Amino acid sequence: MKSLLWLVLALAATVNVASSFAFGGIEQILVSSVTGLTAIAAATALYLTRARRTA
Repeated sequence: MKSLLWLVLALAATVNVASSFAFGGIEQILVSSVTGLTAIAAATALYLTRARRTA
C-alpha cells in the first residue's frame, strides 16, 4: 500500500511540474489542480499510515 502511495505521489509531482511546460492556459490550470490535489491526498495518506512511536 505504501509503495503505491509513494508511486502516486512521485507521478503526481512529476506531471505537475511537466504540465507547466507542456500546457498553457486553462489546460495547465486544470492539470496542475488535479495533480496537486492528488499529491496532497497521497502525502496525507502516507502521513496517516506512518509507524507511530510511543515515548
